[in-house]
Amino acid sequence: QVQVVESGGGLVQAGDSLRLSCVASGGTFSTYDMGWFRQPPGKEREFVAAIRRIGGQTSYADSGKGRFTISRDNAKNTVYLQMNRLKPEDTALYYCAVGRGIILSNIRAAGAYNSWGQGTQVTVSS
Repeated sequence: QVQVVESGGGLVQAGDSLRLSCVASGGTFSTYDMGWFRQPPGKEREFVAAIRRIGGQTSYADSGKGRFTISRDNAKNTVYLQMNRLKPEDTALYYCAVGRGIILSNIRAAGAYNSWGQGTQVTVSS
């Protein structure tokens, strides 16, 4: 059983930065594919970014390209989401997800991930 815990959310102003962290414990972190998803108020959960277990290949939603950076530190069992130039439309509950053996074409699909955290709230004021 993998435990997933996110942190780093908060209330910021438009243009500010935040770094979200996610610790996944209970297994071999280096073998996991890791993803970040978000759920804006009143909307469906959506893909934000992912980083694969092999080679650290990354994938981003168009909404975050050029502003968000996902990275991982296998020694700390942690994945990060650096978010710069935040916009009010980035306001959402951000979830970290853990997957195993996800093929590249599925890396953006929430259903491909096995374990999820409780989420961390990010609120961006205008």
